[in-house]
Amino acid sequence: MKNFIFTLFILSPFYFYSQKSEYSIVSYLEEGTKAPNTHYIGEAWLNPLIRDDKDIGYNMTKATFRANSTLDWHKHTSDQILIIVEGEAYYQERGKEPVILKVGDIIKCKKETEHWHSSTKESLVTYLALYGGEQPTIWTEVLSQEYYDKVAEKLNVN
Repeated sequence: MKNFIFTLFILSPFYFYSQKSEYSIVSYLEEGTKAPNTHYIGEAWLNPLIRDDKDIGYNMTKATFRANSTLDWHKHTSDQILIIVEGEAYYQERGKEPVILKVGDIIKCKKETEHWHSSTKESLVTYLALYGGEQPTIWTEVLSQEYYDKVAEKLNVN
């Protein structure tokens, strides 16, 4: 018991000085907030990690989409980079063939390029999205369940 009290007495100052509150710390591990079903089908969670930081010039959001969930067609006023950190995704730019993205894949979508991305039918996807903060996402067209199903069938046959 004496050793316990002595150890507690010695270690307690480290507890009070170990984490300074002047740092702005967010957690990548948090799932985030469930997004409203406005421009997508299915279920999605968003965790804004960096919000419109003027010093570095971009935002970073962690997004998780459950299997069989998809975003509508959209574009951005800045380049967007997607980094797949878990699961698999479908990705397509207007006028190009859709592709499957897997863990470790990084894709850059040029500004003003209309595109969509989603989880696959069988797998959730978690990705980090890096993009400029000048203007919010510009939604251009609803991605129908029928179109998504055709893409899934085409990509999963090959």
